Amino acid sequence: MRKLTAIIPTGNEEHNIAEAIDSVSFADEILVVDSYSTDRTVEIAQEKGAKVIQREYGYSASQKNWAIPQATHEWILLLDADERIPESLKNEIISVLKTEPVHDGYWIYRRNFFLGREVRHTWKDDRVIRLFHRDCCRYEDKHVHAEIIAEGSVGELQNSMTHNTYISIDAYVKKLNRYAEWQANDYDKKVGKITAYHLWVKPGFRFFKHYFLKQGFRDGMPGFIVSILQAYAVRMRYIKLWIKRNN
Repeated sequence: MRKLTAIIPTGNEEHNIAEAIDSVSFADEILVVDSYSTDRTVEIAQEKGAKVIQREYGYSASQKNWAIPQATHEWILLLDADERIPESLKNEIISVLKTEPVHDGYWIYRRNFFLGREVRHTWKDDRVIRLFHRDCCRYEDKHVHAEIIAEGSVGELQNSMTHNTYISIDAYVKKLNRYAEWQANDYDKKVGKITAYHLWVKPGFRFFKHYFLKQGFRDGMPGFIVSILQAYAVRMRYIKLWIKRNN
């Protein structure tokens, strides 16, 4: 069986880190990549037997690409602190690694939870490449929502991980504002003059996409709130880009 390193990026995740580590306890190495947390994240991770390395946080892709070469083993399972690997997915990963994997990376779908409920439709078909070969994969250089670029083919696992991004509305909006700030940097070179199209049409379509096309209305109030906040995030991206250009 191919040996596995689990990588968990953290920044003040004392409320998440223990369960995250427990969910990847089957890995041969657990590497916590910490952004100099000021809470008990590092202490808890070390108590759980994880190896902790630290670096100032720039943005997600940069942090992950710095950590990947430091993994002891060739196969990597990357997990955000608010994600968990259920038993069914664990068994599938072990099965893949028991033989020679046919792909350089694998898509894993996510079951998303928000406001204490599973959001089945609003974030439908949400998937990420999280199981991959250390020497054949790196994250694209984007500030937000960067994905793995693999040298070879990418397969797909059948079982899903769970993802609970919600702590509080205030914390979630703060996260969206932070992402909007970073996305303004990514969009600066490819977006022309900021117009009503960017501030009204694109946010409106984002709400329509999540609430109607993906049938977020079937998720009740959490689906409506997520759809509204996704539209808000799009508008803030362009507002922050305008501010960046006119500061």
